[in-house]
Amino acid sequence: MDLGTVVGLVLGMILLIGSILAGGSLGLFINLPSVLIVVGGTVAASFVAYSLADVIGSFKIAMNAFFNKIDPPEEIIKELVTLANIARREGLLKLEKQPVKNPFLKKAIMYCVDGHEADFIEEVLSKEVSLLAERHEMGQNLFKSMADFAPAFGMIGTLIGLVQMLSSMDDPKTIGPSMAVALLTTLYGAVLANLIFIPLANKLSIRSQEEQLNYRLIIEGVLGLQKGLNPRVLEEILKTFLPPKKRETVGGEG
Repeated sequence: MDLGTVVGLVLGMILLIGSILAGGSLGLFINLPSVLIVVGGTVAASFVAYSLADVIGSFKIAMNAFFNKIDPPEEIIKELVTLANIARREGLLKLEKQPVKNPFLKKAIMYCVDGHEADFIEEVLSKEVSLLAERHEMGQNLFKSMADFAPAFGMIGTLIGLVQMLSSMDDPKTIGPSMAVALLTTLYGAVLANLIFIPLANKLSIRSQEEQLNYRLIIEGVLGLQKGLNPRVLEEILKTFLPPKKRETVGGEG
């Protein structure tokens, strides 16, 4: 569970609700027609702009912002150095029986064990990284689009409310509800865009960069394994993928 995402959303909602309660009643800010206009309109526009599968899949993609399933790169480096020591002592074929949890690393190791050339391994694995980036970018773009749609439908709701208000000026009782729709839709659209959709898109972008870094790290490490690099040399090469402060936390085997 990514605490930053959860804390940010909860804190944002607490601040919004707290500011509302400090100045009046929460019930004044709850309006079903406004919710239908903004949420329904945003979802409908997303279906028009993207395929049904992409929109439905976006909810699964959003979970990446809440659940951090990405292996720390320091752990991957340690595992690669351990594998390099095994390969150096007992040969590459011995790696086939080693337990490897990371699916991408396991696939890369199998390519080495099967005797494929370094160019082939690099090309295939790099292609997978590129396709991964494209899939992630689709999810990010969808949430960025929703961040554009929500305020737009907020403005549409405002116009609807103003039209209703102006068309019934002779009946003072309808002015209040019409103004509520007019103002609350703008508020709902701004909150959805700036508290949910834009932050989610940014967090997904960070997650994608972290995963791509791990993949490139694995590719570099596996190519080093195939070349028979000394484990200590391989470790120093892989450490360059880490920020300077984290390099000291990696301690390989001799």
